[in-house]
Amino acid sequence: MIYTSHYNSPVGDILLAAKDDKLIGLWLKNQKYYLANIKEPQQVASNNSVLNKAKNWLDRYFNGEKPSIDELEIDPSGSDFRKSVWKILCQIPYGKVMTYNDIAKQIAKEKGLKQMSAQAVGGAVGHNPISIIIPCHRVVGSNGSLTGYAGGLDKKIYLLQHENVDMTNLFKPKRGTAL
Repeated sequence: MIYTSHYNSPVGDILLAAKDDKLIGLWLKNQKYYLANIKEPQQVASNNSVLNKAKNWLDRYFNGEKPSIDELEIDPSGSDFRKSVWKILCQIPYGKVMTYNDIAKQIAKEKGLKQMSAQAVGGAVGHNPISIIIPCHRVVGSNGSLTGYAGGLDKKIYLLQHENVDMTNLFKPKRGTAL
């Protein structure tokens, strides 16, 4: 059984999901791929320890603290490739950003490949089922474009500013799929 609960945040309603004592999802309302990895029945949980820990983590995050991902038991559902991308996302520190190309180069190096597609990385980043906690909002285009956030560009900008990211060389694209 998958247990769910809502969390009211500064970026809007968030749906949390847990299964087998692990957090498996965190989606912003109207997010692209909302509940995409959930195929089982769901039950609203009024008191679930995993969901309560995630809410506490989010409370602290939105209050300006920098809680560690390691404080939570997470289990994002996805292919090995997607999981390798999400693992790298978890290593991006607060206040910093990384490009899709940087992630592609890191994966290519880890796998002993000449190159890896930044577009493939973008697909994996966009399908991250545990937004905010797995910080996909910290990934930007090589030219500084802020495109590419399934939760919406306004929310990406809010989260980056909330984390005190230097926005000097980052810009809102004129066109893009995440707008």
